[in-house]
Amino acid sequence: MMSRRQRIIKLLEERDYSVSELARALELRGRGSGKVILEDLKVIRRTLKHQGRVLLIKPAECRKCGFVFRPEIRVPSRCPRCGSEWIEEPRFKIETR
Repeated sequence: MMSRRQRIIKLLEERDYSVSELARALELRGRGSGKVILEDLKVIRRTLKHQGRVLLIKPAECRKCGFVFRPEIRVPSRCPRCGSEWIEEPRFKIETR
């Protein structure tokens, strides 16, 4: 049986996912499920570095004003430009370099 992180890697090799999509795909529920995925992604990024692969991050974006956040492994809660909470989550994908 594969570990949660191995399952995340397998999913991200196929296509890009947001944190909430990964949580649904792994059937994680509850308030802390997003934080668990984010912590796993940080560990996975370091692991991939040693394997010659990279975790690509499409940055979060405000759906109201279009502000683009820095590409980070986190989900922003509010736009610094307009204050909107209508934020498109960042998306993650694994590629070989």
